[in-house]
Amino acid sequence: MKHIFKEGKSLYGPTLLLLHGTGGTEQDLLPLAEIVDPDANILSVRGSVSENGMPRFFKRLAEGVFDEEDLLLRTKELYEFIDEAAEEYGFDRNYVIAVGYSNGANIAGSLLFHYQDVLNGAVLHHPMVPKRGVELPDLSGVKVLITAGHNDPLCTEQESIDLEKILAENGAEVQVHWENNGHQLTRTEVEAAKEWYQNKIV
Repeated sequence: MKHIFKEGKSLYGPTLLLLHGTGGTEQDLLPLAEIVDPDANILSVRGSVSENGMPRFFKRLAEGVFDEEDLLLRTKELYEFIDEAAEEYGFDRNYVIAVGYSNGANIAGSLLFHYQDVLNGAVLHHPMVPKRGVELPDLSGVKVLITAGHNDPLCTEQESIDLEKILAENGAEVQVHWENNGHQLTRTEVEAAKEWYQNKIV
């Protein structure tokens, strides 16, 4: 997968897995990572699916309607890529924190839904429930921040509430940061992510 790896202060420290939104690239969330933890290692990945020329992490059938078969396939692809990258670059595979926005947050959520011990933590900016009616692995010890907008037309309030409930029921420690905005990623959300990260992760 097309990606950027930047070694931080220590390979044994946290590695931020950056996952962009629809139409983004592996460059998009680098400034955000700099705010959240300038000392962390960075593994920033570009989605390998193209929708009308816009990179995404998995296909969708319509806006807000996931191609679940492709989502499962791409989640496995990303899971295996993280393993390979940890081997190649030497970072601690057990200290990976996903930071995803929109489509990137959804693939990060899908990792948590399908794989045990895949992430130490996750910041999910404007996510949806990746798949309903599935049995999740034990997420005890996994810390998750969801940032959501009360007026988000793509990821409704109920999606965020449902996702929080599903993750918490399976052992994750979940916190939700609400804003009165729409689907855009705001500076205040990034600041909330930084505060959460400093309290919960490092």
